[in-house]
Amino acid sequence: MNSSFNVNQSGSPPFCLLGAVGYSYSLNTCVLEVVIIFFLTVLIITGNLVVIFVFHCAPLLHHHTTSHFIQTMAYADLLVGVSCLVPSLSLLHYLRAFNEELTCKGFGYVVSVLKSVSMASLACISVDRYIAITRPLSYATLVTPCRLRACIVLIWVYSTVIFLPSFFGWGKPGYHGDIFKWCADSWKTNSGFSTFIVGLLYAPAALTVCYTYGNIFKICRQHTREITQRHARFSSQTEGDKGERGERCEGCPDKRYAMVLFRITSVFYVLWMPYILYFVLESAGLYHHPVASFLTTWLAISNSFCNCLIYSLSNSVFRKGLNRLFSRLLPSCLSCTDAKKVLTPVSPRPDSRCQV
Repeated sequence: MNSSFNVNQSGSPPFCLLGAVGYSYSLNTCVLEVVIIFFLTVLIITGNLVVIFVFHCAPLLHHHTTSHFIQTMAYADLLVGVSCLVPSLSLLHYLRAFNEELTCKGFGYVVSVLKSVSMASLACISVDRYIAITRPLSYATLVTPCRLRACIVLIWVYSTVIFLPSFFGWGKPGYHGDIFKWCADSWKTNSGFSTFIVGLLYAPAALTVCYTYGNIFKICRQHTREITQRHARFSSQTEGDKGERGERCEGCPDKRYAMVLFRITSVFYVLWMPYILYFVLESAGLYHHPVASFLTTWLAISNSFCNCLIYSLSNSVFRKGLNRLFSRLLPSCLSCTDAKKVLTPVSPRPDSRCQV
């Protein structure tokens, strides 16, 4: 009934990229498409709002300069989630009063810019960690707050400018706007513009991440080997053991933090690689399929939620800040936990049993 109503009202069947699977353009595929997009939108918005609030509740997270880049990514991913409301409303036929060409161009451009900010931020994080490990003594003079702010501004400006030629008829920035019929049918990719984007954004960011993290883990492996050799050589000396333990623990926080950032970067490129490969193949005229376009695009967009999920599971300071945030939102639960903490150390019975 609803599908026939939409057909009669608009004069054409509802447009859905998933309709190319073989079910034709039916209501089921359109509903599935709306559910996928709306579900990802809710996850992205809620997840990144939590990250932003946790950073305000946990001052210890500002100890690392990379926290500024992570907050930049969180704000960019939050805007991605907000902008994803546009295709959801379009599939529900709430944007008929707007110009479809301008709407899909604007949505595709905004999402491309925001994901470019995330990609450039990950590259800057890897460079920051590389400088911190290779030049620890001069790190404070090389990475200053002013340079950090200038780098973040440069990331936003560069991401905004690099996709502007698409508005002047030179290519297509991505497939985010293909939810709209005009973008899917009339806005074609261009091999020259795709090469331009890959050469100035995707390839430099990926090569930077591979080079920096490759050297970081090589240095960490060398340090671990040297510490192990020293520990084996002077294992008979107790003072030497204490010194080696202290020396071994000095590199632990940086190594753990580098591993957290490496996980975030790895998941980012794992989710984005199918999209980049399809972008290159489709621009070269080698492969084109609407379903592949939809799946690779929204798989890449789902990374906006994965960043906050990985960070919350891997960083203990972030988890403490998350507990502090929930304790402020749910003071009744906090009072219950505080009561338990007060009651547990009162009874001396466990201590007496242990002594026996």
